Amino acid sequence: MTQKTLVIDLDRCIGCHACEAACKLENNVPMGVYYNKVLTIGPVGKYPDMKQYFLPTVCQNCRDAPCVKVCPTGASYKTEDGQVLVNKEKCIGCKMCIAACPYGARSFNPENKVVEKCTLCRHLQEVNEEPACVKACCAGARFFGDIDDPESKAAKAVAAAGEENVHSMPDAGNHPSVRYILHAKNGEWLARQPKMIE
Repeated sequence: MTQKTLVIDLDRCIGCHACEAACKLENNVPMGVYYNKVLTIGPVGKYPDMKQYFLPTVCQNCRDAPCVKVCPTGASYKTEDGQVLVNKEKCIGCKMCIAACPYGARSFNPENKVVEKCTLCRHLQEVNEEPACVKACCAGARFFGDIDDPESKAAKAVAAAGEENVHSMPDAGNHPSVRYILHAKNGEWLARQPKMIE
């Protein structure tokens, strides 16, 4: 099985928001709409033992995506390589997929009256380039590839980190595919992560 996704190393992420800016520029994302948003987790603990990290949030490209299940027109769909996309021609703007997403990773574009989300820069993949957020990350904290292929950059990053340091968003039976690397010495992975849009 193929599952293209992101692996994000939170030990490396410095919260510069370059991924946010690159995403908006590359995909012409309007003001107030985010495909990719960097949240600050913490600080937690008691001085001087305090920890904080930055959490880039994106569509989790779930293996069993609830947004796809509820879409009445088939506008939300999965590709053969595991990515979740929106066909804007079919989208009627009902926002059912927004309600179904456990992570708040979808936005309604008020200009076009359709739902939009991260596409992992599908248009760049088609010309053998990585997503804009991956290319723009000055800390080298983002890896893109087939998580099920041990030779991909994404799978190699997960293997190198060690199982105990690899996390995913809470799973409500949807099986999110994005992986986050965070060592305990740098921060505590929270059981409940905040949504992109609360």
